[in-house]
Amino acid sequence: MSNALDPEEGAIMLVDKPQDWTSFNVVAKIRAGLQAVCGRRIKVGHGGTLDPLATGLLVIGTGKCTKQLQHFADADKTYVATLRLGESTPSYDAETEVDTERPWAHIDEERLRAVLPRFTGEIQQRPPDFSAKRFQGERAYHLARAGEPVELPPVTLTIHRLALINFDAPHATLEVHCSKGTYIRSLAHDMGQALGCGAHLAALRRTASGDLHVRDARTPEQWSKWLDEWAARQGK
Repeated sequence: MSNALDPEEGAIMLVDKPQDWTSFNVVAKIRAGLQAVCGRRIKVGHGGTLDPLATGLLVIGTGKCTKQLQHFADADKTYVATLRLGESTPSYDAETEVDTERPWAHIDEERLRAVLPRFTGEIQQRPPDFSAKRFQGERAYHLARAGEPVELPPVTLTIHRLALINFDAPHATLEVHCSKGTYIRSLAHDMGQALGCGAHLAALRRTASGDLHVRDARTPEQWSKWLDEWAARQGK
């Protein structure tokens, strides 16, 4: 990140989102920091949300650069995802308690690799009930948390690359390069069903969005420090 950035006028800021932060939390922190040093409210947004339990790259736009955010939201994404075999949850991740346990010890690396082609290329995927998708005019997760039935229709998406990078049973870690709109939680759940043992997403990190990479990102705290230093250079 260059010191030539001008977030008051407009900048793209790459944030390494911590676990348990919402995407809105990150936006709010950057907005508050900008308002503190600029003395006025600056427009801030993000180019593609991350679930609170996920970490990694969140593209933030400020000022006139918020107009570019849809481009980043539409870009392909890359993730490192860890699946926990043998345990299924209603949300398909660790947000909700395990509701089904099945034997997993018979699953070896060969079986894991054998199912990967079924989830590579253009596929149909049903979004999780615990998602922000709307169903009958309501956010699906509101209905799911209330115990109401949710039947979200499947959507077409593309998994460009799906690679097993580590298997330490019962955990399997995958690298996923996919089109926008892909739910890695659903991928974890569906792979568990295909393996016959069930699975949920135990950890998720976004490493890239289009050509932007998390290695070039700063944490929210690092951006706060950068904003203070930038304001000092500007004489604010």
